[in-house]
Amino acid sequence: MELLSKEKTGKVERPVKVLQFGEGNFLRAFVDYMIDIANEQGKFNGDIVLVKPIEFGSLDRFHEQECQYTVQLRGIVDGEPKRINRIVTSVADAVDAYGEYEKYAAYAKLDTLRYIVSNTTEAGIVYDDTDRLEMNPPKSYPGKLTKFLYERYKHFNGAMDKGLVMLPVELIDDNGIHLKECVLKLAKLWELEDEFTAWLDEACVFTSTLVDRIVTGYPRDEAEELCREFGYQDNLIVTGEPFALWVIESAKDISKEFPLPDAGLPVIFTDNQKPYKQRKVRILNGAHTSFVLASYLCGNDIVLESMNDDLILNFMKATIFDEVIPTLTLPKQDLLDFAEAVITRFNNPYVKHALLSISLNSVSKWRARCMPSFLGYIEKEGKLPVHLTFSLAALMAFYTGTEIRDKALIGHRDGEEYNIMDDAAVLEFFAENSTKDAKEYTHAVLSNESFWGQDLSALPGVEDAVVSYTEDIRALGMRKAMEKIFA
Repeated sequence: MELLSKEKTGKVERPVKVLQFGEGNFLRAFVDYMIDIANEQGKFNGDIVLVKPIEFGSLDRFHEQECQYTVQLRGIVDGEPKRINRIVTSVADAVDAYGEYEKYAAYAKLDTLRYIVSNTTEAGIVYDDTDRLEMNPPKSYPGKLTKFLYERYKHFNGAMDKGLVMLPVELIDDNGIHLKECVLKLAKLWELEDEFTAWLDEACVFTSTLVDRIVTGYPRDEAEELCREFGYQDNLIVTGEPFALWVIESAKDISKEFPLPDAGLPVIFTDNQKPYKQRKVRILNGAHTSFVLASYLCGNDIVLESMNDDLILNFMKATIFDEVIPTLTLPKQDLLDFAEAVITRFNNPYVKHALLSISLNSVSKWRARCMPSFLGYIEKEGKLPVHLTFSLAALMAFYTGTEIRDKALIGHRDGEEYNIMDDAAVLEFFAENSTKDAKEYTHAVLSNESFWGQDLSALPGVEDAVVSYTEDIRALGMRKAMEKIFA
């Protein structure tokens, strides 16, 4: 079969407006996909150049296909399983920041450039005081960005209309704020002129973003079949879910020059992304954390199985709609719509999301994702949220074991071993305490302030409720205990 190419896609060459640090699956199925749609609808008219920001790896596949590739979105659309195919033509080129430094650095002088997108992993936005301006390029992403911006500043003599808009999508809170902090520290470390710092403040925009889409990547097991279906060879296929959300927070309004919503895309511009982050963490992530451990001990292995299990499905719905949503601040209809979208996403027949994968570090996840709803409900309603309280007992049941092997605490489900993965100190705590009687075990867990940041056993009624649930789980097993309490 013929390899995908610009000639085959009929790519329209557009001015390069976006430099993207990172060529991975997520950005290509999210940012580049959206810009491709905006281009098609005449709303953006800009191309993207990908930058490989690390020393290892190869761009050969990108060059062979001239950066043309297919995105296939798979999931439930209007109640039916659906696959949506799109050939993305918004990427014009790919460059290696190390192997092609001069070509990469020349983009700093490009008149049409306006946006910097990045996804350098959560560890990518870090200040490295060993970075130096004379490195070609500096090691860290903030180092590369600082030098790139400085070269642009010098080339255009500090022109205020040549600043850039930073759109980091790394999964850390306030990613744009942290990125700017790193850039300013490096500017100071390198003793760059004050006028450059002023240009960063006045001419450049550092946005903070929240992104949401499950991207499953290259469909290795199906690639050959998909290429036959497409009628061309594509070694860069990316698969993901239809749902997407991009929340962009900035002090300066960029919505008119980056008008993705006008193309019908799920992009929200705001001066405060925190309510959207809270909605995602508490509803989507909080739902996962509250039901997966109980579901696993009920005999399910993936999220989809859990959604086909009425006991777990009803537990999850009650958690979200009765206990989480009442504690949130966005308009209720927004929250209800988002919750319904979450349930649709959990029912995606194309995503096999393992419960044991979601179970990693569940203690810290429960604190970050579930505890704010738990405490908020108690404060608002003056009583315990039954399902969130039960999820604590389910966590304790899941974390039951005495043997630590290969950095995992060994649990047992129906006579079969499973690995409980968490920080070493957490696993050692449960190995020491999880086989104590229900009252002693519950008190040890709830009063452990290193887990929760406070003593949960001091909250009225919590300890007695968790003891009761734990006794039921131990006596009846998880499924029968849940049927007794919730059915």
